[in-house]
Amino acid sequence: MQWEVVIGLETHTQLQTLSKIFSGASIQFGADVNTQACPIDLALPGVLPVLNRQAVEHAIRFGLAVNAEIAPLSIFARKNYFYPDLPKGYQISQYEIPVVLGGQLEILVGDQPKVIQLTRAHLEEDAGKSVHEDFIGPNGEPSSGIDLNRAGTPLLEIVTEPVMRSAAEAVAYAKALHSLVVWLGVCDGNMQEGSFRCDANVSVRLQGAIEFGTRCEIKNLNSFRFMEEAIQYEVRRQIELIEDGGIVIQETRLYDPERQETRSMRSKEDANDYRYFPDPDLLPLVISPDWVESIRKTMPRLPAELRLQWQGEFGLSAYDVQLLTQDRAMAKLFEDLLGILGKSFAKAAANLITGELASSLNRAGLSAVDLTLTAVNIAPLLRRIEDGTISNKIAKEIFAILWDESLSGREISSVDNIISARGLQQISDSGELGGLIDKVIAENGKLVEEFCAGKEKAFNALVGQIMKASKGKANPQQVNELLRKRLG
Repeated sequence: MQWEVVIGLETHTQLQTLSKIFSGASIQFGADVNTQACPIDLALPGVLPVLNRQAVEHAIRFGLAVNAEIAPLSIFARKNYFYPDLPKGYQISQYEIPVVLGGQLEILVGDQPKVIQLTRAHLEEDAGKSVHEDFIGPNGEPSSGIDLNRAGTPLLEIVTEPVMRSAAEAVAYAKALHSLVVWLGVCDGNMQEGSFRCDANVSVRLQGAIEFGTRCEIKNLNSFRFMEEAIQYEVRRQIELIEDGGIVIQETRLYDPERQETRSMRSKEDANDYRYFPDPDLLPLVISPDWVESIRKTMPRLPAELRLQWQGEFGLSAYDVQLLTQDRAMAKLFEDLLGILGKSFAKAAANLITGELASSLNRAGLSAVDLTLTAVNIAPLLRRIEDGTISNKIAKEIFAILWDESLSGREISSVDNIISARGLQQISDSGELGGLIDKVIAENGKLVEEFCAGKEKAFNALVGQIMKASKGKANPQQVNELLRKRLG
C-alpha cells in the first residue's frame, strides 16, 4: 500500500525578555533550583499577573515577519490540567483569539522551495520542571522534586497547518523557523537550554485519501537530528501497525534517542479536555495600529528579502543564499566583505563563507555570532587570490592560520604578513614553472604516453604532480597552459 505522511509542528519559542511573562522574576538559565520563582510564579493566594510588554512586542515582530494578521484584540485563557510542576493548576495561554493569526514561511527542501502555512502563534507561560534523576529525598530515598525556575517563562507557541509530508520537510521548516526567530532577536535559539522546542503531530493515510489518519504527538524535540529520527520511526510504527491490522491510538509520545524509538507517554487530550475559559485576572490585550507600525519600523531586513536580492544581483545559487542568511552575523559578514571589496567579489565571498568558514564553525561547534574573525581580517585573502598572489589551495592554508589565531585569542595576523613570512607567494614565473614541468615530464613517462594516446585523465595527473612539486604554489592556470604547449 502507498502511504502519505502528514505532519504539523508546534514550536515553543522562549522569548528574549529580561523577566517572566506575568511577573518580574528573572529568567536567567542555570540558576540554583527555585531561586527565580516569585510569589506570582508560585501561585500564592492574592497575587495577580501583569503582562510583559516586551513579550507582546516580540510576538508582533514575529507576526510581521511571516506576513500574519496581528489581532487588534486577543484574549488570555486558562488551560486547566493537573501536573506537579504547574502550581496554579492551570496554564495561562491563548486559545480562541491568539495574538498572531495565519502567516507563512518559505523553506528549501534540498533545492526545492515550499511554503509552509502557519495556523497561529500565541503567547503563554511555561511550566516548571519535574526533577527525577539523581534527586534524593530527606531520608536518602530516591525521589522526585519540582524546580519552578522556568514557571512563567514567556513562550510564543507557533503552530503550522498539517502540510508537511516528510521528516525532511519538518526539519527544513524547523531550521528555517529557528533561523528566523534568532534573526529577529525574539529568541536566543539555544536548543540545549530549552529555548526552542518542537512537538511533532504525525499521522499517515493512504495516498489519495481525504480524511487525516489518527495523529500522535511527539513531545519536546530539542534537536533537529532527533526530530528527523523520531518522525521517521513514528511513521514506520504507524504504517506497520495499520498493515498488521492494528489501530493507531491518539496519544502523546516521547522520543528515546538511545533506542531511537518513540514510546507512549499519555493519552492525547483534545482542546475540550482543558476546559479553556478567559482568565478573569487579565484584561484583553489591545494592540493598536500605531503600536504595530512602530515595531514595523524597527524590523531588520528579512532573510527572504536578502535571498531574492542576492540571487538576482549577484547570480548566487539558492543554496548559497540559504546558507548566507542562516543568521544575521553570517549575512553581515557577507555584506561587510562586499563593502570592502566591491560587488564583483560576491561569488568569491560567498564561496569562502559557505565553504571554509562554515566548515570551521561546524567543526568547532560554533555559530557565526561567536566569530572574532572580521571582514577586515578576511578581505585581503580574497584580494590575494584574485590578483594571483596565492592559489586557492594556499588560501585555505592561510585561512586555517587565521582561524586558529581567532580561536586562541591571539592577535590575528595580516594576510600579507603570513604570505611574506612563510614564502607562500604563487609561482607565476614562466621560467621557474617551465623547469618544474620539464622535471615532472621526465619523471612520468608513462603518464605522458597515456596523454598522447588520448587519455585526458593523464594530463590532470601530470598537473597534480606539478602542483605537488611546487608545494601548491604554482599558478594552476599557467601550469595548464605551459604543460599543453610542452606536450603539444
